[in-house]
Amino acid sequence: MKRIITFTAGVLAALSFGSLSAWAQYPEKPITVIVGYSAGGGTDVMARTVGKYLESALGGASVVIKNQPGAGGQIGFTQVANAEADGYTLGTFNLPAALALTYDRKADYDASSYTYLANFVEDPNTVVVSASSPYNTLDDLLQAAKANPGAVTLGLSSLGGNDHFSAIMLENAASAKFTLVPFKGAALARTALMGGHVAGGTMTLGQTTKYKDQIRVLAVLSEKRSAFRPDVPTAKEQGYDIQMSSLRGIVAPKGLPKDVQSRLQKALAEVNANPEFQALMAKQGNPMAYMESDAYARVAMKQSGVAKEIWEKTPWK
Repeated sequence: MKRIITFTAGVLAALSFGSLSAWAQYPEKPITVIVGYSAGGGTDVMARTVGKYLESALGGASVVIKNQPGAGGQIGFTQVANAEADGYTLGTFNLPAALALTYDRKADYDASSYTYLANFVEDPNTVVVSASSPYNTLDDLLQAAKANPGAVTLGLSSLGGNDHFSAIMLENAASAKFTLVPFKGAALARTALMGGHVAGGTMTLGQTTKYKDQIRVLAVLSEKRSAFRPDVPTAKEQGYDIQMSSLRGIVAPKGLPKDVQSRLQKALAEVNANPEFQALMAKQGNPMAYMESDAYARVAMKQSGVAKEIWEKTPWK
């Protein structure tokens, strides 16, 4: 009996050592980052840029980007939420879009379905008009919307996202009323704006940067002015405390082992601190706003609350 007990203890010790060694060697196989949108878009570009530098930060790991577009990103978000929480499946996460989808349809995930690792991009929304518009300031636009409720049209990339939420928040803050005109994507909304088919619009700052001669930005919906357009005042500076943006980061399924989570967070922080990475992101027009796990999770919960409140008061479907 004594020999059996000694042998069993030895086996357990070996297994324990092997298990610790396995975790210490993470990652031992390729890491897949699921992107819920098509290749070439802003989220995909961010994922590929982060992935490139994450490979080095993890000691030469292989990071594979897998595009799973469809249903406004829902297919990709769902796959990440339902994946095994072992650190080998990560995903891009878009706020507020990802969580807005959980209110206007049946979804197999919610804000608590993820381990929030790091946010990299925060592209603030703006209020815009065409360069030829008679509205030169935010107050000009809002006064017109107040004087003739519904007469001023506002173009949006879609309903149920940061553009839509920005418009609703602007109406509420100014006691104004627009006629909202949703399009199938930001490019179509921008074209309609520049062509004079809508009086104004709301879109992210990144969607305006290449069109400075055609688009007049009246306000940035952020806490402070953007380094990309320091000449444009915030809505808050103009008396309307509204903040809305499009955030893009990296998440994992809920329940990620703490040691793996710590390894990934350390590596992603290293990516963020890399001057070469920062320069490339700036060249791509990605406004960086790095947030680590806890702060990122708090922002996600807050934006989920905004989406829920707007859905309950003004459902978009």
